[in-house]
Formats: sequence, structure tokens, C-alpha cells
Amino acid sequence: MASRTILIAQISDLHITPPGALAYGRVDTAAALLRTIGTLNGLSPRPDLVVISGDIADSAQPEEYAHATKLLGALQTPFAATPGNHDRRAPMREAFPDSLYGNANCALNTVRRVEGLDIFLMDSTVAGAAHGELDAETLLWLDGALAASATRPAFLFLHHPPFDTGIMYTDAARLRNADALAAILNRHPTRVLLVAAGHAHRAAQTVFAGVSASICPAGEQAVTLEFEPRWPEVFRVEPPAFYLHAWLPGESFGSVVTHVVPVGKFPGPIPMADTTPPRL
Repeated sequence: MASRTILIAQISDLHITPPGALAYGRVDTAAALLRTIGTLNGLSPRPDLVVISGDIADSAQPEEYAHATKLLGALQTPFAATPGNHDRRAPMREAFPDSLYGNANCALNTVRRVEGLDIFLMDSTVAGAAHGELDAETLLWLDGALAASATRPAFLFLHHPPFDTGIMYTDAARLRNADALAAILNRHPTRVLLVAAGHAHRAAQTVFAGVSASICPAGEQAVTLEFEPRWPEVFRVEPPAFYLHAWLPGESFGSVVTHVVPVGKFPGPIPMADTTPPRL
């Protein structure tokens, strides 16, 4: 068990296009990623790991992954990535050859260990579909990995949220077999402290299978907060942010607190009171 706070940053839905192109014909996602990286690099202390929870590329083209890896080269913290519905396994595996994704025919599942904390990244993609599903091998892998230790706390990351948000068009493309994931979490109570997703391009928090669960905001483009059915899906350009998940040591498995970090430079730090030493 670690004796210090461990920081895991989460960024999501990068949607990197070929150099010079704009996502949706409007959003400069490369510039958005560089601004996010600038904020990440400026954190003190820096995160122990950055997790990218899917949609690294906008249309899964090799040149998009090449552009993404070049941009991510500016990040001064180790990172790990799981795919989203805009990604494809083969070009992503080739773009991140050091990611320990396993054999060429399997889902892009991987695990990182940061001192006493396990970070599981699960591939929830379904080829050619917007919705997600954890395949049988992924579920078996996760169940076995959680059973392998009775003492290590764990965070789970995947692209597709396993819960509804109330936003009709994102809920239509959520994780379809969330009940299977919930069954695994119920078999390993207390081991998993966090289930963290992307995909919906909005910050959201809930509880899933008794575990703190969240959706990470995107770099700039946010799915419109719309609870009435409206098609086609629309988005807004909103203030960018990312998550900083802090694992706090304590009794048993410790605890997790998720902080929302705005992207950019802002005034401060500014004292909240006059701290001028008294005159003698």
C-alpha cells in the first residue's frame, strides 16, 4: 500500500485530425490538446500517470495517430490510452507499441501499476458502432485481475459510460452490457474505488454498482446538455477541463477524490488574507 497521495489525470475524446484539419469542420483539436498538455505539465506535483479514455483519433487514420503521438510527445508525464468508438484497434496498437495491449487479435486492454494502486484500462469498442460493449475475454481478464489481489485498490477506465446521463443521444451509445461489469464489481467489493469513462464529452458524476463513477469532459467540444430528445446530435464549444483523480492513503483501501481542472492560465496564487508580517 502506498503511503502518499497518488495522482491520476484523465483526459478524453481528443479527436485528433490530420494536421491542418478541423474536427467537425470547426474545432482545432490539436491546439486544444496542446493547451491541455500545457496545463498538465504545469501542475505541481505532476500526475503519476495520465490516462486517455478514448477517441484519440477522429477517424482512425494512421496520419491522425501519427499526429497525436507527436503532440503527446510534449507531455512530461507517462500516459496510457484506451480506445473509443472513433478509434480502430490495429492502427492504435501500431501507434502505441509500448502499451502492452497483448496479442494482435485481442481487445486493447492493459494495466498500469502505480506503487500500490492498480489502473485498469478496458477496451469497450465495437467495430463499426458508436455504442460500447465489453467482450467475453475482457470481462474474464478483468475478473481474474481483480481476483489476483485482495489488498490493492484499483481504478477502472473505459470509453463508454456504463450508466445513463439523461442526455438522450449519448445514452443511446453507452455501454450495452453494463450489468456484466456490475456483476464483476459486486464479486470484488471494496477493491475498485473508481469507474471512469469518456465518450459523452461532459463532466458527470454518479454511483455505479456501489462505486464512484464519472465521465470526463473533453478538451473543448462538449455534447449539448439537452435532456429532451433532439436529433441530430449537437455540440457546443465550452471551457475545456480534465479530471485529476487523487488516491488518498488511509484505512483499508484508502479513498478517491476527483478534481475538475480547468485548462489554461489564470491569475494566482493570490493570498486570501493579508499575510504581511506585523511591524515591531
